[in-house]
Amino acid sequence: MTTYNGSCHCGRVAFDVQGTLEGVMACNCSICQRKGILMWFVPRESLHLLTPDENASTYTFDRHVAKHRFCPVCGIHPYGEGTDPQGNRMAAINVRCLEGVDLAALPVTEFDGRSA
Repeated sequence: MTTYNGSCHCGRVAFDVQGTLEGVMACNCSICQRKGILMWFVPRESLHLLTPDENASTYTFDRHVAKHRFCPVCGIHPYGEGTDPQGNRMAAINVRCLEGVDLAALPVTEFDGRSA
């Protein structure tokens, strides 16, 4: 298990996340496609905020299930929060916001969020 450091562009939202990063998901839903994020899903307990939770703003849409967290200063979306189908709290980490990750080396799974 590895600990990764992540943040928005300006650093107002910063965190550590622990886990084994073996691949990411690219979603084509209306928000993920616009943000261009590559998501890594981890249990919410693996995400440790280094800045106050209130530093991040929250956006929800459609069924209001997923909480898209973003920095109100620089606009970057470093992570999201929600639950998996079994009801477990999850975090969707935007790996583009992690330090020292070779994005080209990660396998990408495409998810058709537009049809979900």
